Amino acid sequence: MTEILPDTIRRLYSDPGEYIDSDHPSVQQFARAAVPANASDCEKASLLYTAVRDGIRYNPYVDMRTPETFRASSVLAAGTGYCVGKASLYAAACRVHGIPARVGFADVKNHLTTEKLRASMGTDIFTWHGFTEVFVDGAWRKATPTFNATLCEKVGVKPLDFDGHSDALLHPFDGAGRAYMQYVNDRGTYHDVPAKFLMREMARDYANMQGEELSGRDMEREAAES
Repeated sequence: MTEILPDTIRRLYSDPGEYIDSDHPSVQQFARAAVPANASDCEKASLLYTAVRDGIRYNPYVDMRTPETFRASSVLAAGTGYCVGKASLYAAACRVHGIPARVGFADVKNHLTTEKLRASMGTDIFTWHGFTEVFVDGAWRKATPTFNATLCEKVGVKPLDFDGHSDALLHPFDGAGRAYMQYVNDRGTYHDVPAKFLMREMARDYANMQGEELSGRDMEREAAES
């Protein structure tokens, strides 16, 4: 069923936000370089997804105490980020092209984290996992540009593709058919990243990681070593 967005709602999800800062020059340059000008919105959404998925390396060992962890332009500058930062950048890149986009959150169970990451987190539940919803061809489509292709290779799953039309959430199974990701709680969608709230939630949910020295730790390297 095709949905028509009222103009005010379309602007809410198309204009720049504080963290989905689609007006930042570097984000605009990144978004425009990733797609041909004559591409359809569906094609743009797909190409931008791949650009964020593989252009920004996934690493959960980020500083949850700084707002720059959640800001699209800062994630782009760093070249690395975790799920929320990558979702923010993907939403910003879509907004550059006039495609309404928002960030969504859910708690997910990750059955195949690295042993080091599981020990640091103290759980296999990732709270407030971030993904993106883009409005294409009259409907909101869910997409998760979290795991870059080289990391997927190391953990034994295929990279998650997004064609701009069908939802692309995290892999339910790994390459061997074992349970991999499970969405256990929907946290809703937002026009911008609620960064201050997330900083408090992360400090509460992952107290072990807040005082831990994360600098220099890398998810992809740990996956290769395990």
